Amino acid sequence: MPDKASRKPTIDERLDRLTERHESLTQTVELIAAMQRENETRFAQIAANQERDAEHINALVRIAEIHEHRLSGLEGDRP
Repeated sequence: MPDKASRKPTIDERLDRLTERHESLTQTVELIAAMQRENETRFAQIAANQERDAEHINALVRIAEIHEHRLSGLEGDRP
């Protein structure tokens, strides 16, 4: 009598295994897709934050330039 290790699986057993693998792969793909959507949302927020920060930095640069010109004028460095 052959043991379980040496017997070939039946077609139904093979189909059951394939079905289980397919379901597992489907769940994995769904999880990866959900993670990708979340990453895209986060990336969009990071990009918006960087754009806002760049605008604030440019505003600070303009303020610093104005103050530099004002101080130069007060010190008599410019005509």
